[in-house]
Amino acid sequence: MTYCVAMRLNRGLVFAADTRTSAGNDNVATYRKLYYWRRPGQRVIVLCSAGNLAITQSVVSLLNEKLVEDLSPGAESLFTVPSLYRAARLVGEALREVRKADGADLEASGSSFNANFLFGGQIGDEAPRLFHIYPEGNFIEATDDTPFFQIGEHKYGKPIIDRVVEPNMRLGEAAKLALLSFDSTLRSNISVGLPIDLLIYERDSLDVRRQKRIEADDEYFRKLSSAWSEALRSAFANIEEFKV
Repeated sequence: MTYCVAMRLNRGLVFAADTRTSAGNDNVATYRKLYYWRRPGQRVIVLCSAGNLAITQSVVSLLNEKLVEDLSPGAESLFTVPSLYRAARLVGEALREVRKADGADLEASGSSFNANFLFGGQIGDEAPRLFHIYPEGNFIEATDDTPFFQIGEHKYGKPIIDRVVEPNMRLGEAAKLALLSFDSTLRSNISVGLPIDLLIYERDSLDVRRQKRIEADDEYFRKLSSAWSEALRSAFANIEEFKV
């Protein structure tokens, strides 16, 4: 399984995804789940994936093939669409193409067609946008009321984001929040694991300038985890004890 989170803020976008893939207790591997495409000064497009790895990798491969004229002559691609909405449609179309090819065989073997994507970025003068794309290929868009999406094993990391996230947050604050949600998830779910890929997109930069892979020995993440545990213990101790 995996866990991914993305936030659409006034200052830009924050994406984070773990890299653990598990096909059983004795078959655990590391695969990147965060991808991006860019043409500096023109567009930045970011995608995070969760679900069946064969499905999500096929979708990414189809998106990449459409960027190559010899493989997809005249096809609309992530580098030619005029808006993030049209780009999200391309991801949905690729997902439906994979479902058409593999869906029946998966269902015949007792496996569900499971793939979700977080998809966002900025094209030209359009404001940054963020979408959650479902296995059926349709999608919803983040708003000021709901400025974040999560996919995968999200239940442990959701409460802190629900309480803290605000559209006017600084991007560094939002990245801290995303990593705290991962810390909570890592403590409670063995199907999510380090490393974590983190990408911070600054509005109107039209380039990827801030990204990092958080490894198990990352000093900031260790300090963050320790400080958060101590803060929770302190807050708990300072709340009045229940009395009947």
